[in-house]
Amino acid sequence: MEANLAAIWLTLRLATTVTLLLLLIGTPIAWWLARTRVWFRGIIAALVAMPLILPPTVLGFYLLLLMGPNGPIGALTQALGLGLLPFTFWGLVIASCLYSLPFVVQPIQNAFEAIGERPFEVAATLRAGPWDQFVSIALPLARPGFITASVLGFAHTVGEFGVVLMIGGNIPGVTRVVSVQLYDHVEALDYAQAHWLAASLLVFSFVVLAALYGFNRRADNHLLRRGS
Repeated sequence: MEANLAAIWLTLRLATTVTLLLLLIGTPIAWWLARTRVWFRGIIAALVAMPLILPPTVLGFYLLLLMGPNGPIGALTQALGLGLLPFTFWGLVIASCLYSLPFVVQPIQNAFEAIGERPFEVAATLRAGPWDQFVSIALPLARPGFITASVLGFAHTVGEFGVVLMIGGNIPGVTRVVSVQLYDHVEALDYAQAHWLAASLLVFSFVVLAALYGFNRRADNHLLRRGS
């Protein structure tokens, strides 16, 4: 049980860190994708969405090469005195940020696009600059998108397996997250502990999705009442 609790704590720490970082990184990306009309927008959007269809082991393999001792990122981190990132917590953070990126960017991008141009045109007539428009109009109106992105990013990170196993391995207290701990129980034929963890993840997934759908339904009803 102690190993299970340690894995749960590490998973929650990882998911929280990744979600916060992705909100910081993903918001400007989502804003740019929602507002720009440059020709290479589709290429950037495809790169952001690629983890949706890319097998996690493929992503983990190439990250392992890039962050390893012979990779460019590994050479840079060693030159900076940071050591190597594979099989460390921060290696997991980087891999999880890349793997969960579309689950954060796309809901925020959709929320920005749903605002339309009219509010910004009105704000421009009142001499509001781009930053004022973003802070005073875009962020408040896109709040449902940010909530959805936070929930999906957090939940997706909790459920990761392939990419974290490739980058982090299976080090207790360092990289052994819940999904890897569950795999260990099954491999050891310890089905009682496996059932406990699997049921916990099942309940967690259901509660998260039910809460998210309930929030979206209330938000839609609120918009309908305002429109009528």
